[in-house]
Amino acid sequence: MFKTAHQTIRDAIKRQSFDSAYYLFGEDDYLKEDAAKQLEDAALDPATRDFNFETRRGAEIDAETLSVLLSTPPMMASRRVVSIYDAGSLKKDARKVLDDYLRNPAPDVMLLLVASGEGKADSALAELTTPLKFDELTGDRLPKWIAHTAKTLYGVEITPGAIELLQSSVGSDLQQLLTELNKLASYAESGTIDESSVAAVVGVTPGETLPDFLDAVADRDAAKALSLVPLILSQPKTSGVSIVMALATQMLAIGWGRAKLDEGTTKARLAQEYFDFLKSSGAFAGRPWGSAATAWTRGAGNWSAAEIDVALEALADADVALKETATSSEDQIVAGLVLAMCATNLPAAA
Repeated sequence: MFKTAHQTIRDAIKRQSFDSAYYLFGEDDYLKEDAAKQLEDAALDPATRDFNFETRRGAEIDAETLSVLLSTPPMMASRRVVSIYDAGSLKKDARKVLDDYLRNPAPDVMLLLVASGEGKADSALAELTTPLKFDELTGDRLPKWIAHTAKTLYGVEITPGAIELLQSSVGSDLQQLLTELNKLASYAESGTIDESSVAAVVGVTPGETLPDFLDAVADRDAAKALSLVPLILSQPKTSGVSIVMALATQMLAIGWGRAKLDEGTTKARLAQEYFDFLKSSGAFAGRPWGSAATAWTRGAGNWSAAEIDVALEALADADVALKETATSSEDQIVAGLVLAMCATNLPAAA
């Protein structure tokens, strides 16, 4: 059975049996560095850690230094740990030393090679080591991570509503989420982080988030959606482009759901199919998967096929305008998009 990177690490720590070399790569730098720290802490004897732990950045190591690091035996312990961060930046001569070493690694050294950024995995390193891939947390995994981190790291509970509000404001940046959780834990005197805590500390108000905006468009409530445009565009990590991406995903999902309803699929079944789709595809929903599936199921009954086509054309036009137009602001482009998408549901003039 295929093991995830987290399962591999848990098993190694539990057994206290570590492979000679691990290659940590993938999209999320925080997860990679956190995993490396877990392996370092578990594999080293605290009493002799200073003698048996070396950490370097790839660009700083020449071939001779790397050779010494990898050939030095442990002192008063059974194992040394050598961690090389940004391993992809090793110079050519140092990389040759590394490749030669990995073909016959020392049994008393655990080598951690941590890749930086989201670049393509180094296939040679993956073949010569135990590869551990860390993808960005999305969908149902991210809320679980937030709840687990709040409890284990800070000793506080966090309500589902607070998790969704925090996620809608910060997104999937784990380092930023960790920073906000640290502040929220200090603020939560009762030991529980709720929506009011997030509103006070993070500065995002319930009812004024990207998911609230997406709900308004899905429900074809143009007036509400328009009122939210300046509020959500003022929030960190939210831009016209990210709004259009989330709306495009939502409209494609609503179009697919409309077709399924027309074929006779029940709304209960449709909600489950939406969730299954998100789980398998990792599509950008702009919100937690559960709330996306609920909103899309509701929205599928609000749009005709022709109206969905009009909305998708408007989204394509807005995407071009955001990337090429210098005369209109993001607020104007997104507001115009809402009007184009929800035109048939605008309130009548007095």
